Amino acid sequence: MRFGSLPMMHKLRVAVVGTGHLGSVHAAIYARMPEVELVGVVDVDASTAERVASECHCEILAPGASLSGQVDAVSVAVPTSRHREVAEPILADGIPVLLEKPVAHSLEDARAIVKCALSSGAILLIGHLERFNAGVIRLSEELDQPRFIEVHRLGEFVERASDVDVVTDLMIHDIDIVLSLVSAELKYISAVGARVVTDHVDIANARLEFEDGAIANVTASRVSQSTFRRIRIFGKACYLGLNFRDQQIDAVRPGPPPANGGFAPMLSQTIHVTPRPPLEAELEHFIQCVRTGETPLVSGVEGVRALEVAHEVRTRISESL
Repeated sequence: MRFGSLPMMHKLRVAVVGTGHLGSVHAAIYARMPEVELVGVVDVDASTAERVASECHCEILAPGASLSGQVDAVSVAVPTSRHREVAEPILADGIPVLLEKPVAHSLEDARAIVKCALSSGAILLIGHLERFNAGVIRLSEELDQPRFIEVHRLGEFVERASDVDVVTDLMIHDIDIVLSLVSAELKYISAVGARVVTDHVDIANARLEFEDGAIANVTASRVSQSTFRRIRIFGKACYLGLNFRDQQIDAVRPGPPPANGGFAPMLSQTIHVTPRPPLEAELEHFIQCVRTGETPLVSGVEGVRALEVAHEVRTRISESL
């Protein structure tokens, strides 16, 4: 079964598999969408499923049961270790899937998930949330050829993410963004990191070098005292700085050269962006893709590429420890 363009008057039937912190938010957003019918939620924890189903006024669907014929699309927000076992049967039935990032823990599982989607023709969107940040979208429109990119993603320690390292938890967001902004092939990666609180790496820095000479320096920490999320880009003829939280952009570009000669003045401006919750934008984009058949902003192939780079970063860090 493959969904092409669906009529706008038809409410899309959607289910959410995995009703933990993020899955419950997916369900709440779908329940508010006028063009969506939240059919039900699935979770191996019956009490969690019951709570979310009650809050969102939908059914509880049996874990592991086929959703074919019951839904038009599915959000999968189970633990990453279960992504393949949960997503593959749904994709094999041709049902579009929004799969939370990263695609999987292992590259083998990630590639198998993408192969399954390609074989069935099912839409697969990987939930790299920051790609739907209004500031990031505008940044990509304003940017000329990037030469140097610096990204910092620092946050306080959150225990629910302590089962993975900071590269998988946080840095992969920025790896995905950098790969979307630089069109050249990646040629070299170096990285360092440290364990601070958990048995996994909690602070990491990676340097990505591209074939066209562009360089990205990416830092992630989950043991900082305050939250700081910012990207700075030096392009061929501009500087752009984005605060991920308020989604506003600072820009510096050369103005017209003086009539009497000399250097052009540098002109600063704030590019005002209308902020909106990235997850709402992501889910709306997913629904639009299901309706129209358009290619998702973050495809399965792009999700695997980000994971490949993240794994290489982790390898480089392990070599430095």
